[in-house]
Amino acid sequence: MTTVARVVLDSPLPQLDRLFDYRVPAELEDDCVPGVRVKVPLRTGARMSDAYVVEVVSEGDWPGELSPVEQVVSPVPVLAPEIWTLARAVADRAAGVASDVLRLAVPTRQVRAEKAWLARDTSWSPPTVEPTPVTGYAEGVLEALLADHGRAAVDAVPHPVDLGTADDPVWVPGWAATLAQAASHVVAREQSAVLAVPDFRDVTDLERALLAVLPPERVVRFDAKQTNGQRAKALLQARTHAVVAIGNRTAAFAPASELGLVAMWDDGDASFVEPRAPYVHTRDVALVRTAQSGAALLFVAHARSTDVQRLVELHWLQELAPYRVPTPKVIPTAQQAGAEGFAAQARIPSTAWRAAREASQHGPVLVQVANPGFGTGLVCADCGERAHCRVCGGPLGSPHRNATPQCRFCGALAVGFRCPTCGGGRLKPVGQGAQRTADELGRAFPGTRIVVADGSRPLDEVPARPAVVVATRGAEPSAPGGYACVLLLDGERLLAREGLRVQEDVLRFWTNAAAKGAPGAEVYLVGIGGKLATAMALWRLDGPAHDELVDRRALHFPPAVRVATLTGTDEAVTEAVEALGDAVVGAVLGPVPVPDDPVPGTVRAIVRFAYAHGAEVAATLKAEVIRRSSTRRVLPGGNRRRAAPTLRVRLDDAEPFTEV
Repeated sequence: MTTVARVVLDSPLPQLDRLFDYRVPAELEDDCVPGVRVKVPLRTGARMSDAYVVEVVSEGDWPGELSPVEQVVSPVPVLAPEIWTLARAVADRAAGVASDVLRLAVPTRQVRAEKAWLARDTSWSPPTVEPTPVTGYAEGVLEALLADHGRAAVDAVPHPVDLGTADDPVWVPGWAATLAQAASHVVAREQSAVLAVPDFRDVTDLERALLAVLPPERVVRFDAKQTNGQRAKALLQARTHAVVAIGNRTAAFAPASELGLVAMWDDGDASFVEPRAPYVHTRDVALVRTAQSGAALLFVAHARSTDVQRLVELHWLQELAPYRVPTPKVIPTAQQAGAEGFAAQARIPSTAWRAAREASQHGPVLVQVANPGFGTGLVCADCGERAHCRVCGGPLGSPHRNATPQCRFCGALAVGFRCPTCGGGRLKPVGQGAQRTADELGRAFPGTRIVVADGSRPLDEVPARPAVVVATRGAEPSAPGGYACVLLLDGERLLAREGLRVQEDVLRFWTNAAAKGAPGAEVYLVGIGGKLATAMALWRLDGPAHDELVDRRALHFPPAVRVATLTGTDEAVTEAVEALGDAVVGAVLGPVPVPDDPVPGTVRAIVRFAYAHGAEVAATLKAEVIRRSSTRRVLPGGNRRRAAPTLRVRLDDAEPFTEV
């Protein structure tokens, strides 16, 4: 009887995105099992391709003679069955290729990690776990949801929580405490949990929370900063026992044979969008994975994304809010304009100054600003013309006072700058970035320690002692026990950006910073009034998400509908749009020229379609990509060669709706 291995090739070509049958030689039968890496011949055997064995059967589908598997690279199964099923579904949803998803899920081979895994003591098991009660919510509600494999949009506890003891406190953000406590209930049942967070600061906070309630053997970290060896070790460890897999986008693909919980913190964060093909959002991976596994699903946030709000309004997710928990004391300074006149309209109004000065005497004060560097940009000191990079045309900035001007896009130094308008050689900063704000606060708060935290100077935590911390949005470090006062500056500048998700992003920036304050700490929202300020002051943050979703439905914009971005030649894009037929909702946006594309004549069109037509649209567009990729054209002299791709497809693409 012939043993047949069905493999998925490690190839980005869409026409090879299917399972291929290969005969397993007798000498490889013991090692050629599902999940292992193999090498297989292509066509005549002149070329070899890496592949993963998906299944081994006694008979194949191919009626002819099968080529043999050339080599089992390693006997260690690295592709778990549930991860293959997930990768296939995610790729199909995004009109992508499964091997591209597997590159995100499975690290490159690491011999040392595999040898250590093969030599492990198989009789060893990690310590048992006692579940920790979930605090901050009505008693037993979240525990019951986990036991019933439910799905919920969870409003996070809006202040730091101590998971330690009086002698050894462990301060973590409220959301991290909730996820850690929820995970303890899942692991106590010998099930695994997958927890995805946006960046390294969040991973560190979550890991600290988990280690306060779980033994370290039960926590596995998947991090973009890990080496391939560390990732390979984590992947094999996650397959062995019930653990909590934590990390950024990569964690969503962590293997777990018995999955009990998938959770995300702050799903609206842009870092959850995978920058590589097939460009899937971690939220979509979580939704697909829970649908396949039946695990519980939690989306935890302070300010709910419109995507989650849509699922709430469809009653697919239930709502869960903290119970009898103090909310931040948010003070919108725009509402004080009548009392303080022009003083309330300053960048830092007098009331906020006084509160920050008093709070800085006994604890850290957080000041959130919009931009890093010394100023928001540079202009010619003679004519006022905005200064741009001579290399890429991007805006010039200055990281600190007297620094050489530098492009914010490509990083090129603008040595010997000359204004193209007037020929002037002097530049001056405009606006106020984090460093300039820190300089001014240093003069206003003599003797107080000033700390700057931004992308170039990342900080995880500051000590609980007097200081003023100036941080750009998303870079705010934690403080044990919380900040004594929080100032939210540059709100008008943040809201002035162009983009579909500006309002919900800004609300996330504000609420995440406000929740870093200690219970009872004052939070000053500077210069902002209207509905957003009212929602912040009342800490009723589902209203803005609902209002945004109503507007999106009226305009047929995501997430009310799904979108597909088609890029390529005018002919290819037009034919792809026509192939979709009645699945398109509303008018097609475009085609329009893409001026910055390296291929001349490239155009882009955006089509919108209902969620119910998602599978049909994805299959149709993928078929168009395959048809275009398989086309050969005749060159002078009669030679035929495969044409360069003339159509690129990206589903659920947020880039066209974001400020460039």
